This record gives sequence, structure tokens and C-alpha cells, in this order.
Amino acid sequence: MSEKKAYPLRINAEILGAAQRWADDELRSVNAQIEYLLREALRKAGRLPKPRQPTPEDDNT
Repeated sequence: MSEKKAYPLRINAEILGAAQRWADDELRSVNAQIEYLLREALRKAGRLPKPRQPTPEDDNT
């Protein structure tokens, strides 16, 4: 799992409220919901790094 970093976020109260309701519907914390939304937006925009492909050396255990 990747390292987590704390980041203060200033956000409009209406947007935060909508994100909180959505998070509640998805049984997530609002923090997890915001991270999910950012990850999905980055993925759709092609901005996430590609996952590392396993190599034959990875199989030498």
C-alpha cells in the first residue's frame, strides 16, 4: 500500500455536505470519498501512473 500524507483542504460547505451525503450512501468516510473521487478523476484523465508490471524476477521466491 502506498504511503498516506495528511493534507489540509479548504472546501466549500455545500460541496463538503454533498460529499458527506455521498460518502454516507457508499458507507465510506468523507475523507475516503474525496480520495476515491480524486483517484477516479485522475484515472479518467490519464494522470495516474501505470501499475508496475510483474517481471520474471518477481517470481523468484
